Amino acid sequence: MEKNISDFLNKCRKKTVDYIITNRLFISFVILTILGTIFVRSFTINDGLSFKPFITDVGLILVVASFGYFIKPHNQFKYYFIWSIIFAIMDIVNSIYYTFYTSFASFGDLATVGQVETVAGSIFDKLRFIDIMYVFIPIIFYLIHHILTKSNYYYYIEKFEQGKKMVASTLIVGALCLGYSFGVASGTDYSRLAKQWNRIYIVERFGLIMYQFNDLIQTLTPRINSLFGYEEALEQFNNYFASVPEHKNNKYTGVLKGYNIVFVHMEGMQTFLMDQSFNGREVTPNLNKLAQEGMFFKNFYPQVSTGTSSDTEFTLLTGLLPAASGTVFTLYYDRDYLTIPKYLKERNYYIYSMHGNLPAMWNRNKVHPQLGYEGMFFKESFTFNDSHCKEYENPECINLGISDKLFFAQGIKIMENIDKTYENYMGTVITLSNHSPFKIASMYSDLDLSTTYTQTDEQTGLTITKTSNYLDTSAVGEYMKSANFADSALGDFISYINESSAFDNTLFVFYGDHDAKLRQSEMNYLYNLNPETGEVYKEGDPEYQEYDYYAHELNKKTPLIMWSKNKDLQKIFKGTIDYYMGMYDVAPTILNMFGFYNKYTMGTDIFNSKKDNYIVFPNGNILTNKFYYNNSTEEYKTFDKSIIIEDSYLQELTRKAEEKLDISNSIIVHNLLSNINISEE
Repeated sequence: MEKNISDFLNKCRKKTVDYIITNRLFISFVILTILGTIFVRSFTINDGLSFKPFITDVGLILVVASFGYFIKPHNQFKYYFIWSIIFAIMDIVNSIYYTFYTSFASFGDLATVGQVETVAGSIFDKLRFIDIMYVFIPIIFYLIHHILTKSNYYYYIEKFEQGKKMVASTLIVGALCLGYSFGVASGTDYSRLAKQWNRIYIVERFGLIMYQFNDLIQTLTPRINSLFGYEEALEQFNNYFASVPEHKNNKYTGVLKGYNIVFVHMEGMQTFLMDQSFNGREVTPNLNKLAQEGMFFKNFYPQVSTGTSSDTEFTLLTGLLPAASGTVFTLYYDRDYLTIPKYLKERNYYIYSMHGNLPAMWNRNKVHPQLGYEGMFFKESFTFNDSHCKEYENPECINLGISDKLFFAQGIKIMENIDKTYENYMGTVITLSNHSPFKIASMYSDLDLSTTYTQTDEQTGLTITKTSNYLDTSAVGEYMKSANFADSALGDFISYINESSAFDNTLFVFYGDHDAKLRQSEMNYLYNLNPETGEVYKEGDPEYQEYDYYAHELNKKTPLIMWSKNKDLQKIFKGTIDYYMGMYDVAPTILNMFGFYNKYTMGTDIFNSKKDNYIVFPNGNILTNKFYYNNSTEEYKTFDKSIIIEDSYLQELTRKAEEKLDISNSIIVHNLLSNINISEE
């Protein structure tokens, strides 16, 4: 009996050794490729060793690799090398993309490649070695091939390799891996894979390769057939809006009739900045002053996806969420949308936009007319020296275009002329200077971020006062100084408005377009910096402040302030509003103030929904005034530990959130508003 077992083990050992010896190229390809996907998941979502995504990736790699056996051994390297490069590119792109967007790349985002040159500084500012180390995978694979070539490996195995048999056996193993992965998948797993909007969840559950393959299908399907799913989408659309409660007037209904409105799009401005002071100076004194003088929404959250600033523009004007794949401004700009500008045009308002960057940035030269803008004042409307924008050599041009200070100084003249020419108008003024990388604008700020602390000398016992400035060159420090410069320019703008004879009939709406895209570890440096060492306090230290995932997500809120120099409007727009509000709530809230109602939005008039309002983010996360829900982990954190969230309530809320995401995306992809007439609304 023992001899039989020993013989069996010896046979297994021999077959294993033979397999390894005769399949070294194949095995090298599989191991290197799977290591790449493990590293990506490890360095992005910290989930490199989970079994389910691992087994799915292995299954797909085996399926791809199996077809290499159809090729003669001496030509197999070409096949595997091409795939090695493809997978390495996938790893690099997703690693960089996650660093920049905290999400994974989509084929739908290919249309935004034209923006890369403009924001290259932002990308390189955040780039890490681990984002590009995957380039070594095909290099290592090539070196292995070189060694095998020298050892006559290909000549040796060509004599006896059974290609078709190896294809079949490898496919079977790959299919078994995939069969297991999908066999243990839940209904939620399948639903999210089909809908694709929660990219992190799909990578966590099905791995990077399945995510990318599924994304390709999701991206191509509506492109191949624009009618794909149209009937079903239309039915869901009709059923959804048939059940929308009837609109109710509130005390703000119609208060803006006859008034002008100007939106001021503040690049990268977050609300936490308003609470920061250093050495007796506020980081954003002018923004703070605006909040005190006007109506300040303290819990206002952008809902951006990969389109960042352009997503904010779209969501603010339409009340819809960003597209699930790609961006509206590049892929779906030619659709019909119900926007604030289009409603105001019904009352003969002149609609204009103003931005110091190229008109092609985010395709604005095509999108803005589609959204309802008539006049567009972009880079060519301003005079400035546009050399050395990305270096500390030219105060007239910072990062992406004209400095905010010069932009406001010249833009106010255009705005005054519009005020004199048109009885009523709506404008959107888009700032630039506080765009990442923040190092450039930060150099124009004199904000002192140094910290004074006391230290006791162990030998003398004397207390010594010392100063350190570790924060100044940190990512969050550079961001605060950049925002301080942008705030200074904003102060100039407010002075221009107050000193001008124009704008007596105008409400200004200031809003931060999105967060600074700083990582949790970078933001933690602000709250847990040890001024003596430059390191961060660890959990357990007396000075440690908890700054976890939920704190970081909640910190992404941006200011929303309604302000006017008109005395009558000042009486209406005052005080602090603490309702939790999303970007998609702006359009219904503003339209109600003009006496309009558009039911085809995902948001609500905040003064009707009030404390019952909830915010749905493009990744499926949900925020209410009681808790923040993480869609990927299906966990949540309440703001008060005594609050208990019933499972039935949470299930219903997540169902409604997913419905909003689906309906909004269907409106965009299938152009479901094309037959809606604004004048009948």
